[in-house]
Amino acid sequence: MFDRHMGIWPSGIPHHIEVPERNLSENLRLTAEAQPDKVAIHYHGVDITFAELHTAVLRIAGWLQHGAGVAKGDRVLLFMQNSPHFIIGYYAILRANAVVVPVNPMNREHELDHLIRDTGARVALTGQELLEHIAHFLREKLLDRVLVAAYADKAGRAPDIPLPAGLECRGRDDYGLPGAIGWPVAEAMRLSPGPLATGADDLAVIPYSSGTTGQQKGCMHSHRTVMTTCVGGIVWNPQGTGFPSLSVLPLFHVTGMQASMNCPILTGDTIVLMTRWDRRVAAKLIKRHGIARWRCITTMVIDLLNDPEIDASDLSSLRVVGGGGAAMPAPIAKRLKELTGLDYIEGYGMSETIAATHINPVDRPRRQCLGIPVFDVDSRIIDPETGDELGVGDVGEIIVSAPQVFLGYWNKPEATKAAFIELDGKPFLRTGDIGRYDEEGYFYIVDRMKRMINASGFKVWPTEVEAILHDHPAIAEICVVGYRDIRRGESVMAYVVLREEVSEEDLIAWCRKEMAVYKVPRKVVFVDTLPRNASGKLQWKQLAEQAQETFGEVG
Repeated sequence: MFDRHMGIWPSGIPHHIEVPERNLSENLRLTAEAQPDKVAIHYHGVDITFAELHTAVLRIAGWLQHGAGVAKGDRVLLFMQNSPHFIIGYYAILRANAVVVPVNPMNREHELDHLIRDTGARVALTGQELLEHIAHFLREKLLDRVLVAAYADKAGRAPDIPLPAGLECRGRDDYGLPGAIGWPVAEAMRLSPGPLATGADDLAVIPYSSGTTGQQKGCMHSHRTVMTTCVGGIVWNPQGTGFPSLSVLPLFHVTGMQASMNCPILTGDTIVLMTRWDRRVAAKLIKRHGIARWRCITTMVIDLLNDPEIDASDLSSLRVVGGGGAAMPAPIAKRLKELTGLDYIEGYGMSETIAATHINPVDRPRRQCLGIPVFDVDSRIIDPETGDELGVGDVGEIIVSAPQVFLGYWNKPEATKAAFIELDGKPFLRTGDIGRYDEEGYFYIVDRMKRMINASGFKVWPTEVEAILHDHPAIAEICVVGYRDIRRGESVMAYVVLREEVSEEDLIAWCRKEMAVYKVPRKVVFVDTLPRNASGKLQWKQLAEQAQETFGEVG
């Protein structure tokens, strides 16, 4: 067991935690019973109490079972932006004894087709603004039922902070599409779910990740694994509990799901919810609601602190700010400290670990550092070729053995097997990230083992983007690489060999219709040929270096 970091373990924090052995939906029920009138969610001028939230969850859970035929263990897609509906839908799926498949709202037809076929899901909960992207699957009978939510239905009629553009419309009962109904219709049925029949070791959520190779794979997490990082996050950093949290990280992503939804519901703290990032709105909400806990990604902090009006903002209520996605630039960390007196607490995790396995000690954080292994996490560095364990300062692959490690990839036993290595008689997850640790046990990331591009905290796999781009009739060959971008960490670009004429603008516009926006190449370079070695293997590293020299920013 790696224990080098025990000398810097945070004061007053236990070395081991026990987690409740129950369905996650019970966290909401218990909080609603203990604090029924406490505000659970504040959303654009409307307060939803924990009692009201729990009642809404039961009604949607009842509809899922009795109106949509969802049975124990069925997978249900949750395809929405941040909203009260997302939170209600997430807990309703769990209460219906089913499994949440959280879907990035930026996903489009190619990605949705893969998720629906891979999970076998027959029911989806979706935002009204996203219905056009999923309607095809109802028409083709790949989905049976879709419940449609209009976020404006849970907002005030004339809030002083308006909903983001395009989301102002109230919902409809009938969307003129067989199998699709409006959220208010399901709520009005007042159906009650049957008995709770799933517990700690049943599947709870399947977030999709690229793992350490190409195509997206579903990470199977039980109620127990999700509960582990939820409870661990609260215990590790208690300063923010008992106060409102600003929830702006996407809830479909494991960090937002845990830190910005599941944690405050367990502790009974108010969630001040933002559907989309807006730095002026964030600053206003921090002041108005006395926000203490703000989990975010580095790019949000950069954007907030680059606002010319930031010096006039009142951020004094903040007690803890942290997250990950990319290393925090030193000048921004310094500026945050000057404005708030706080260090940005960086951490490290994956979809395969349902959020953090490493977090910086709150009382001894280091900048541009992953932190130290948290409760019951055994993390090592190995030679990625031989599997031999390495020592202090040696650079190799980060591996992790921990109670929050996933159960495996959905329907992919071979990929699951390849994701693990045995060391000291126990399985370790191979993260695919190259790093090192120092004498005190702090871990640092050095590089990505393969081609993965980290764009604003989102994993982008070139092979997936290339596969979609190959559907464009003008493209003969393509190589997708990343380049350094101070604001986003990395950005995506493509080297393209054409078979017929097309402009860079038209190709990028096509990409925006076919894939999530963070995967869309920001730059396209047309070339006559792609470099290959004597055996015909594509020399992508050469192109990545060329992209960095031409477009990359140094920070």
